[in-house]
Amino acid sequence: MADINTILESLIQGNLEKLQVDVQAAIDTGLAPGDILNEGLLAGMDIVGSKMESGEMFIPEVLMSARAMSEALQILKPFLGEDSLNASGKVVFGTVKGDLHDIGKNLVQMMLESSGFEVIDAGVDVEPEKFIALIKEEKPNIVGLSALLTTTMGMMQQTVDAIKEAGLRDSVKVIIGGAPVTQEFADQIGADGYAADAGSASRLAKVLMA
Repeated sequence: MADINTILESLIQGNLEKLQVDVQAAIDTGLAPGDILNEGLLAGMDIVGSKMESGEMFIPEVLMSARAMSEALQILKPFLGEDSLNASGKVVFGTVKGDLHDIGKNLVQMMLESSGFEVIDAGVDVEPEKFIALIKEEKPNIVGLSALLTTTMGMMQQTVDAIKEAGLRDSVKVIIGGAPVTQEFADQIGADGYAADAGSASRLAKVLMA
């Protein structure tokens, strides 16, 4: 018989097939879909995020867990109301202009989605004007900026400044990340937060939403 602990275990192990079976069994035995989502899948991805931060889990394992979560969610979706699925908030996320790196960005997006956020992928090499257009169009709670090159960190500053000049800064929280980025730099450019990896980015987004 599947219960929340079984679901947590399968998710953390990244065992896609077993997790799908566990989620279906939990539905069949009458566990509340909201509990399966919140106490099982979302709580499990929180643990995965923490393990990534502490170095107990590495990117390939995190990707396996995120993929398992995504597939299990497809089984659960028909039993959930829209409110349950859109509880966390909306994030526009992209790599800043001049930078074509997307692996880190994609991993953060997967973690955010696995934590219940709706994520709008702005892509790579994104100029400030595109971020501004997406903020106006999508009305996100959070804007995430990624930079993997020291040379493109300045574009983060320009993007934050452009959001301010457009009069939109008060309507969104701005989080930044990427290999050369630090908390000190986040403070310097007036961002609301900095995350060192995908797990902490997901946690930071939840903190900002709270």
